[in-house]
Amino acid sequence: MAHSGEVTKAVVPVAGLGTRFLPATKVTPKVMMPVVDKPAIQYVVEEAASAGLSNILLITGEGQQSIADHFERARDLEARLAARGNQKALAEVRAPSELASVSYVRQDAPRGLGHAVYCAADHVGDEPFAVMLGDDLIDARDDLLAKMIAARKRYGGSIIALMEVPPDQISAYGCAAFKPTDDPDIVAVTDLIEKPDANEAPSNWILIGRYVCDPLIFSVLRDTPPGRGGEIQLTDALRTLALADRGSSTDGGGVHGVLFRGRRYDTGNKQDFLRTTVEFACARPDLAPEFVPWLREYLKTLP
Repeated sequence: MAHSGEVTKAVVPVAGLGTRFLPATKVTPKVMMPVVDKPAIQYVVEEAASAGLSNILLITGEGQQSIADHFERARDLEARLAARGNQKALAEVRAPSELASVSYVRQDAPRGLGHAVYCAADHVGDEPFAVMLGDDLIDARDDLLAKMIAARKRYGGSIIALMEVPPDQISAYGCAAFKPTDDPDIVAVTDLIEKPDANEAPSNWILIGRYVCDPLIFSVLRDTPPGRGGEIQLTDALRTLALADRGSSTDGGGVHGVLFRGRRYDTGNKQDFLRTTVEFACARPDLAPEFVPWLREYLKTLP
């Protein structure tokens, strides 16, 4: 049964303080830190655009004007590059402003992911929408968001992305309990727990930073009290919908999960950010022929 409501909008919360990356993030938003030669946030917006989402809302915080500047035209720079005949650089500078319609809403205080999503209520209105976290980069070859949008069309309700991890990593994420459907890659979510102890986790499948939410999530978030860390958690609101088991797009209930077995890159801490940068560089045909041999030789010199 197909469910109505085409997904055309994405909400991307970027208001985090980036304290793990100080002092680099003192004046530069964490999502503007480059992975090779593009800021992390550009990869996320590119992913949204590739999945057909043409309307992107960034939930920003204080001191993040550089994010807006990145997705606007830089006419003086473009003119100088054009005058020099540097068409390659000119195309790269223009690319961010041509990806999608990008707009902004200010989150007045860092009150949790759930609150950040709730800030998008007026912009989204009564439509299903994607939520994309800037710390998680998904390989473009895996089409995760497109699969989630297709799952929303089939099952209705809200869709989360789930990835299996070793038990010692579970406590850093939200974790799902679920039952199978007739599709081996899609499950019906029966419970969600935010950052459980490994011995209390219902599975090894964690929520990663991609969601497709029914607009009913806004009314649930409005009534969701602060949870873990004193913040309003999106996981808690999704749990309310999963436990209600309304199961129909007519009321927006039910939560399904797409089991993701592809390539996810975490940029939320220094170690993973460095790993991501190296992996992206090794996958670049313009960099790999020189970078990979150098890296192999360099590793031989380490104790």
